[in-house]
Amino acid sequence: MDTDAYSWARQRSWYRLDQLVRQRRLTGAEADELIALYRSASQQLAKLQGHRADPEVLAGLSALLARARGRVLAARAQPWREMGRFFTRGFPAAVYRAWPWWLGTTAIFLLVSTVIAVLVDNSAGAREALGIPEGDHSIITGPGGSFETYYSEHPNDAFAAKVWTHNSWVSAIALFTGVLILPAVYALFMNALNLGITGGLMADADRLDSFFGFILPHGTLELTALFVAGGVGLKLGWTLVDPGRSSRAVAMARQGRATATVALGLVAVLLVCGLLEGFVTPSGLPAPVRIALGFLAEGLFLTYVFVVGRRVAEEQDAASALPEAMPDPALRWLPKVPTRV
Repeated sequence: MDTDAYSWARQRSWYRLDQLVRQRRLTGAEADELIALYRSASQQLAKLQGHRADPEVLAGLSALLARARGRVLAARAQPWREMGRFFTRGFPAAVYRAWPWWLGTTAIFLLVSTVIAVLVDNSAGAREALGIPEGDHSIITGPGGSFETYYSEHPNDAFAAKVWTHNSWVSAIALFTGVLILPAVYALFMNALNLGITGGLMADADRLDSFFGFILPHGTLELTALFVAGGVGLKLGWTLVDPGRSSRAVAMARQGRATATVALGLVAVLLVCGLLEGFVTPSGLPAPVRIALGFLAEGLFLTYVFVVGRRVAEEQDAASALPEAMPDPALRWLPKVPTRV
């Protein structure tokens, strides 16, 4: 075997292994890549040793594997650190990468809800078409009506748990039916319809102050989570239609992992929404204070995505781009030109 040619053919994978070893933080996919490269490089070192390769190459590859072994063992021994990396790197980056989809979903959803609310408020024909009976709706919209008592008819902790479970289910439907596109669109439309009808009836009763006072404290973040779920789900479905430059299988696998990451992260976001809806929305705090708490939660989430998520996504993109040249002097042991092809 020509050991120089063999080493030359594998130098890019060794360079990538060195790059991952030096990288301060690794995503889950990068940790898997590190382990796979470490295993293959170990086998390659054994093969080179059996054919008496260049001692400098053997020494350099051995040193690289020693450093890689430390990273591999550390990654396997620290599951809590991986969980921390998930919430500081994996989840915000996945949500950030899909921002055009979920911001587009947000705009369309709010437009549809607003149009429905205006029609319900101003058009008897629209109310009839939507199956809303004419007459007095004060049992729903009046002070102490079902719209307001919905948030206080159960104990706070039980209601928060109920809301968390329900919202997680709705978001999961929007996420994982997105691969079929139409079911996700239908789920989003039904939520927009329900919100629009409720808002229209409250506007018709001149009680929009109560509507926003009860919706905004929890609904701002809750709806954002739904929009993220719907947008990421639709992106998954569109990847099946248009995989881009990658093969359909590779593109779907990549986007499927991102979708699963978002699904897991949204469970935590929706827990916060459940706590807000269970303890803040029905509380005796003034409406401006309750709304301000909802806006604070929303602002923190958007900062988390567009500051932390953007920075991590840019770091990942930079790390995945291998330079054509390899100027690092620590890798000078790599063969530069094969002696025979």
